Amino acid sequence: MEPLLTYCDDATGERTELSASELGRWAARTAGLLRDGCRLAAGDRAAVLLPPHWQTAAVLLGAWSVGVAVSFRPWATAGLAVAEPCDAVFVSQQRLNSWLEEIPEATHKYVLGLGPHGAPLDEVPIGYLDYPSEVQRFPDDPPNYHTIGLSDPASPDGTTYRQWGDMAHDIAERMGLRPGDRVLVDVTQHEQPLSWLLAPMAAGASILLCANLDPATLDTRIATEAITHVL
Repeated sequence: MEPLLTYCDDATGERTELSASELGRWAARTAGLLRDGCRLAAGDRAAVLLPPHWQTAAVLLGAWSVGVAVSFRPWATAGLAVAEPCDAVFVSQQRLNSWLEEIPEATHKYVLGLGPHGAPLDEVPIGYLDYPSEVQRFPDDPPNYHTIGLSDPASPDGTTYRQWGDMAHDIAERMGLRPGDRVLVDVTQHEQPLSWLLAPMAAGASILLCANLDPATLDTRIATEAITHVL
């Protein structure tokens, strides 16, 4: 079965493939981490300071599944302003090292090394917990939670789940995405999850996220991966 989400890095040779059920299990563990580990509930806020990555998808989907409103600031906006305090923050090790002054204050702080296969960090910064290690303590079945309403806020600015869904469908329609399509995403060009995650999923397309994309191999990859759209 074709994976729903594939992440590859042309600089390191890393390749991670996740089926819909595998991504769902990571999202379920994240939901458990937030709800049972952090005691967060609908209306609480999480800041996600991560690049497009399969673990980023798990964090976002897990947070939204328990009603936690997500503020997402991609790498391109780093250093512009200090984010408002929140209940939980998820940050990459690279960003933590480079932009320490703009990491928001949070009660619960997790760092992600974004290594192959979700490997934990060898050394965790003081004041943070290692996301891959912590999330494994929770079951991969979706936790029991209250029904998320379409009018509930999906982000701290008040954008609702219905609005995020409508925007994802609109983007998918503009891109001409259809069920069964396979979308190749250059992660340096499309950092917002509406483009690289939600729009393809809304259309029923699978996703290939590529870091350090080598232009010389693009045509070959399109053919071998059965790519229908390139972003």
